[in-house]
Amino acid sequence: MSSSDSTQTKDQEHVLNLIKDIQFAMLTTTYEDGSLRSRPMAYKHCDSDSKNELWFFTRQDSPKVSEIKNHSQVNVSFSNPNNAAFVSIRGRAEVVQDKAKAKELWNPYLKAWFPKELDDPNLGLLKVTIEGAEYWDAASSMITRAVGYVKAALGNASTLEGDNKKVNFS
Repeated sequence: MSSSDSTQTKDQEHVLNLIKDIQFAMLTTTYEDGSLRSRPMAYKHCDSDSKNELWFFTRQDSPKVSEIKNHSQVNVSFSNPNNAAFVSIRGRAEVVQDKAKAKELWNPYLKAWFPKELDDPNLGLLKVTIEGAEYWDAASSMITRAVGYVKAALGNASTLEGDNKKVNFS
């Protein structure tokens, strides 16, 4: 493995680490007319996932299913303001039927959308294959960030610390 491959792998792992504890994401799809539509989606990190996939539950009769069938390019954004971490992921989505994966990802709160649980005929999985991501990560303490904001407000913008990086997953 070359050093650039090693760096890319570390960057990919950093992206996944930033989102692993975030419970909700915004999924953006494209309407037939080309306009964009976003909606919140429950997210559960799965350790057995490959490093380039995100999984979500969806109803088969949801408008997003037809939007994805017509245009598979999507964006998934994650936000953790408490840690000043923000991630935007672009990828290709597809709706899949995978009982084993659904069982692995199942949470009791999903019963609100799928009353018959894993036997719900309207249950589907949305798999997003990650192509790339961009993140903003100010991984310092809240006090350090607050001091940085005050200094920036006083005219020293270079005191705001953090990382911003684009990461290729393909």
